[in-house]
Amino acid sequence: MKPKNQLEEGGRSSAPVQRDAGEPEKKCPNCHKDIPLSRLWANDLVCSCGYHFRMKARQRIQMITDKGSFHELYPNMKADNPLNFPGYKEKLETVRVASSEKEAVVCGTAAIGKQKCCLFVMEPYFMMGSMGSAVGEKVTILFEYAVQHRLPVIGFTVSGGARMQEGLLSLMQMAKISAAVKRHSDAGLLYIAVLTDPTTGGVTASFAMEADIILAEPGATVGFAGARVIEQTTRKTLPEGFQKSEFVLKHGFIDSIIQRSSQKKYLNELLKMHGGGL
Repeated sequence: MKPKNQLEEGGRSSAPVQRDAGEPEKKCPNCHKDIPLSRLWANDLVCSCGYHFRMKARQRIQMITDKGSFHELYPNMKADNPLNFPGYKEKLETVRVASSEKEAVVCGTAAIGKQKCCLFVMEPYFMMGSMGSAVGEKVTILFEYAVQHRLPVIGFTVSGGARMQEGLLSLMQMAKISAAVKRHSDAGLLYIAVLTDPTTGGVTASFAMEADIILAEPGATVGFAGARVIEQTTRKTLPEGFQKSEFVLKHGFIDSIIQRSSQKKYLNELLKMHGGGL
């Protein structure tokens, strides 16, 4: 078809928009496009195709809480090497530098739309948010603090599960945190969990799925064992999208899927609705 006017004539052959040659980009694993980091940051690390990139704990805290309202609790609590696992001490030192965190969870109090709450956010860049003794202790005493001060708890989970370098001590955290969650519930207080990619292993098998309201981000992997292990064990082909948040929602394990851009408003409305309790 021939162009009808000068505007159309230049439309197809016009030069593409030039980007800053020095600006770093990140490739989206879903649409495979290179996205300038400035645009990605402006959109809360969400691609235009809807893919949610993993977000550091403090970035998420900044996004979800009222400015200046977050007060960190237990910042110096960190893992040791109780089993003298070979290379574990060196690995901890490496990930502390890489993630700028002392442990795989950040805990504190904050306000979300002027609604006060306790908050824990797991750090994906600290051994993929794996749950060791220090993580379990921090989350447990945060729930105890919430009971003492009559506050709801909001938790953002991301984890590969229990930390194998701490063996049984890591697995024991599942029961310990679950007991603290039960005491918080018995006190009539609200607990909301937001599952992000991935939430798996012992975290899924305990406090991630024990909340009064369970939310998830789009496309997040939610499950216990990995899909490959399940297929090898059952010797059956798993359905498409197995363990994605949309599949988990369809089968009744979570309550809703919330886009990152809507999470602060959504959580604020839930907190106001419940007044901190149930």
